Amino acid sequence: MDRNQATGLILFAAVILVYSFFFASTPEIPEVETATTTQTESIQSNAANQPAVTETISENDSTLDAARLAKYGALASITVGEEETLTLENDVILVEISSKGAQVKKVILKEYKSWKMEPLELFNEESSKMDFLIESNNGPLDLNDLYFTPSVGSSQNEDGKTIQTLTLKAGTESGQIIQTFTLADGSYQVHKSFEVDRYQSVFTGNTLSLNWEDQVIAQESNLAESRRQAQLNYYTTSESFDNLGAGNDLETETIPEPVKWVGFSQRFFTAAMIADTEFQSVTITQSTPEADSTIVRNMATSLSIPLQDGKAGFTYYFGPDQYNTLKKVTNGFEENVDMGYFFVSWVNKYIIVNLFAFLEKFFTNYGVIIIIIVFLIKLALFPLTYKSYIGMAKMRVIKPEIDELKEKYGDDATKMQQEQMKLFSKLGVSPISGCLPMVLQMPFLFAMFFFFPNAIELRQESFLWANDLSTYDVFFKLPFTIPFYGSHVSMFTLLMTVSQIIYTHFNNQLTTATGPMKNLGYIMPVMFMFILNSYPAGLSFYYFVSNMVTFGQQALIKLFVDDEKIRAKVEESKAKNVNKKKSKFQQKLEDAMKAADTNRKK
Repeated sequence: MDRNQATGLILFAAVILVYSFFFASTPEIPEVETATTTQTESIQSNAANQPAVTETISENDSTLDAARLAKYGALASITVGEEETLTLENDVILVEISSKGAQVKKVILKEYKSWKMEPLELFNEESSKMDFLIESNNGPLDLNDLYFTPSVGSSQNEDGKTIQTLTLKAGTESGQIIQTFTLADGSYQVHKSFEVDRYQSVFTGNTLSLNWEDQVIAQESNLAESRRQAQLNYYTTSESFDNLGAGNDLETETIPEPVKWVGFSQRFFTAAMIADTEFQSVTITQSTPEADSTIVRNMATSLSIPLQDGKAGFTYYFGPDQYNTLKKVTNGFEENVDMGYFFVSWVNKYIIVNLFAFLEKFFTNYGVIIIIIVFLIKLALFPLTYKSYIGMAKMRVIKPEIDELKEKYGDDATKMQQEQMKLFSKLGVSPISGCLPMVLQMPFLFAMFFFFPNAIELRQESFLWANDLSTYDVFFKLPFTIPFYGSHVSMFTLLMTVSQIIYTHFNNQLTTATGPMKNLGYIMPVMFMFILNSYPAGLSFYYFVSNMVTFGQQALIKLFVDDEKIRAKVEESKAKNVNKKKSKFQQKLEDAMKAADTNRKK
């Protein structure tokens, strides 16, 4: 009889005794002798039957042990035990780890709350499942089936930070499996190492396989925006970043090259695995359970981790998508934050992110920080704004000459363009002088369109009537839904729209725009109102403040710019350019316009 059978027999005997004590018939007082006799006979009967029952249980235990031995071989004895929950914790994260399988059970980010203001669980065993498998003589072994014995320790690194260590061991006389978790103070990274010691004859494979399925829990109130920004990202060892995109349909991809890390990203947070060396044979899958409002997206990956001398390691990242934090994790990890297309991302990466980080040291109100950033950007771009205003002023003072050309050549568009080009050359005026400086400012406007929806700094930060600058402000709720607009009114978006229309009105008085181009200036703000009504309040507030500062800049410039002086400079240029030879570019442009006119008349 082995230890398991003996334990089973003892437990069974204890159950029989407890059952007899609590559930035996209660004797009636008038029939004391009869009841006592009956009870005695019952006990004797139970005692007589005891060997038969014990024999049956022993046979069942033997059958179970035989099945376990057939499935797990030499590891059968460590598939039985009691599960314990261990905790690694620092100032920013709490990680619960089970002694059964040495698996992460739960991760809580201590500095953040869910949209319901509950502790933010980025990972839990109900919604996430990880299976680590290794090939053995008896087939694939799931490490989740093994029971490990834990031990806890701590040390200090070179920076003086405390590093907590949780070591879990499972083994027999033939060898042992060791899994170790380490967590440093102030870190969102949990390193895990795996080692097989003296089990070389048991394990036949040279890789550790992982299957990770995660139902990404909704942490924000705006589910649609969360799903739009949720992505399954990866970064290859050849330093190439990619993802499955943000579509809702089922998508699966097998990555043809080794991968450095795989990340399950939602709007403001990422759960990821980062290889010490590389991940191989990586397959990723995602889909959207549209009927389940508690889940942002279903994500999954299967991969292989190479074993070198029976050892392997990787790092979990469970934390916020804060750009500067992610940059310190590993190469390319900051790409989990979408900073926009290449022609605007540099503004966010090198200017806006650092501005926010700097101003956070002095201000706690993010509405104030946004206002200061607007002023700083406008101040830096003021030379371009000034040139743009002067260019528009020049076009305004020569408007009488342009009107004369329209009266003379209004019916002939090609001829009109030719004569306008001659006039501009003669007067020393560039038609794009007012537009080019504005175009150079566009990267900053578009950069904000990407920055604010992804800025975790604004998450759950209030300002004025907006409870959360990272989502739209609901100034009042509509009893109906307007197509493409929604069922709420964002006051910051409304203020931005009104200010943009007013700006367009005054700007049209400074330019020569007419017809469709003039009307377009009024249509665009209304279109943006529909688009931005469901975008973060911080973005609309930024655009509103930017418009107001632009009003102030133009009013200031107007105080120091005299149209008469501009007219005098134009006349001076006119006198200088009387006998000026056309540039090659001007000549080619004029020839091209003439050729186009000739072809049109044929």
